[in-house]
Order: sequence, then structure tokens, then C-alpha cells
Amino acid sequence: MKISSTPADGQQVRETVRSGYAAIASGQQRSCCCGQRSNAADPARLAQTLGYDAATLARLPEGANMGLSCGNPVAMAALMPGQTVIDLGSGGGFDAFQAGEKVTATGHVIGVDMTPEMLDKARKNIASYSQLTGLDNVEFRLGEIEHLPVADSSVDVVLSNCVINLSPDKEQVWREIFRVLKPGGKAAVSDLALLRPLPENIRQMAEALVGCVGGAILVEQTRAIVEKTGFSRFTLRSNPGYVQSMQDWNDPLYAEIAKNLPHGEKLADFVVSLTIEAYKE
Repeated sequence: MKISSTPADGQQVRETVRSGYAAIASGQQRSCCCGQRSNAADPARLAQTLGYDAATLARLPEGANMGLSCGNPVAMAALMPGQTVIDLGSGGGFDAFQAGEKVTATGHVIGVDMTPEMLDKARKNIASYSQLTGLDNVEFRLGEIEHLPVADSSVDVVLSNCVINLSPDKEQVWREIFRVLKPGGKAAVSDLALLRPLPENIRQMAEALVGCVGGAILVEQTRAIVEKTGFSRFTLRSNPGYVQSMQDWNDPLYAEIAKNLPHGEKLADFVVSLTIEAYKE
């Protein structure tokens, strides 16, 4: 996908992201944020480098893993039977289906995505998931992560994998996470963040936006937002090796971004994979 216009406001950002992920869902594009590597890695290999278990991956419905991860929030969440979980930007159901197995028949998982094509893909995967696992505990709802279609204080765990960085209103996303969590609930988030500001030409590239890079904010800004939202107990941890691995794998999107960086600079000098654990007291 090649987009020449520069998103100027929140709605334009959403539409740019929506169209990019619609193209991925329909197979018109293979690469995005943490997208499928053109040469050195397939989605299963990428997932395993992030700590996903090979046996679990093999049990997922075909096409659920599209290589869109930048971390492993399912492992971070330490899910338990009976919990209610919401997965932000659930895509084809990659994390949602894994969460469904962990919360078992007494639990419930809600995937939320704003892209109808992704939602359609995930819903079609439910039958395969149920056949593989014997479970009927995962559903998918259309919605934006800034306005979650979930009741107040109704969720034990919020998962998010390389999605919040795409939002033009990250403070509102974290307010929604806080709103839907029960007291004692937990947010387990994998995201991309900035070590220092991106050059303006990179930040405005639509390819960088759809690739989770142009919309990312500084690590310290993320910390401030999480604290401001009301989470009194939280941790942020960085994984600098992740972005370096994307460069090493010659992802087409990241190669395009790298061409526009100042001479001698690498994307890993600016961008880091970030894991966030936040608890609602």
C-alpha cells in the first residue's frame, strides 16, 4: 500500500489505519507494524521469537496469526480460568483465541476491532477455534479502542498487542482501559514507543503510521499517561532488540522508513518495543 496524503487529524489517522489493516485482512498487503517478514521469518517464527509457544500456535485457526505482534501480552497477563478478558485491536483473533483457552469454559474473551474486514476474518475463525478446543467463549465486537463496547468495571484483564500506538488519542484509550477494568484488574500491553522524537518526515509518512511507528510517543509520555489515568501500580519494560530484528529481517515497510532516516541513523535508535503491566486498585 502506498499512501501519499498525510493524516492531519484524528479521523484521518483512523481512516488511514483502517484502510491499511483492511488491506492486510484481505491479503492485499503483507506488511505493517509488526508485519509479516518478506524473507527471513513467517508469522509462526515471529511469534515464537516473542515467546509464544509452538504447540499453542499450532492449535490456532488458520490465518489467525498474521504476524502483527510486537510482544506477548498473553504470557504477561498470566490468565486464569473464569476470567473475563478484552483484547484491543483483536485482528484475526490471534491473542483472543489463545486467551480463550486459558480462561477455559468458565471465562469469556471479547475481541474489539474497528476494521470490518478484520472482524469478519476473526468471526469466521470462531468455528475452527471451537472445533479445535471444544470451547465457545470468544466473541468479536466492532468498535474503536477509544470507545470500547464494554460495560464499566466488567473485565478482569485487558490485552493489547501493538495497537495503542496507532491511536490518535492514547489518553482516551487508557481512560477506557481503566473504565472497563474491575477493581484489582490488570492491563497487559505490548506496544511501540519512542526513545527520542522521530524526524518530522518519518512521523508524517502514512507508511510509518500504519506501521505503528509514526503514531508512537515517547516512553516517558506513555508513563505519564498511564499514571495520569489512575493506575497507581504499573511497570514499563523495554525490548530494544525487537526493532533491530525487524531491520535484520528486511521488512519492506521498515526498509522504506529506514531510507528516509538521517544518514547513519537506525530505526532502533528511535523506536523500542515496550511492555506495560498496569493494575487498577
